[in-house]
Amino acid sequence: MKQLTKAEEDIMQILWQLKKANVKSVIEQIPEPKPAYNTVSTIVRILESKGFVGYEKQGKGHVYFPVVEKQDYSNQTINKLVDNYFQGSFKSMVSFFVKKNDMSIKDLESVLKEINKKDA
Repeated sequence: MKQLTKAEEDIMQILWQLKKANVKSVIEQIPEPKPAYNTVSTIVRILESKGFVGYEKQGKGHVYFPVVEKQDYSNQTINKLVDNYFQGSFKSMVSFFVKKNDMSIKDLESVLKEINKKDA
């Protein structure tokens, strides 16, 4: 699965939320200042060429929908982060966040509960 640019990921977040949308509907979800129609249209076509988005013809336009599930992309992105910055160790990643005080004890307990569910 290919990595997405920030702009592509922003558009995918909107498409994952809306499920199906034309370019105009996507633009409506983007905060001000809104990009030009052609800019968003180009990004959507790039997403289509990367295999992230499909479309249905609707009248003179297209309705776009995600082909890649958000969970699948999230898993791939997290795994790449762990591999690139933490030598493939989730333990090192969690330790990093705990040491940087970006993770509370409550958050850590929540992560441990999720891990224990997976092992059960």
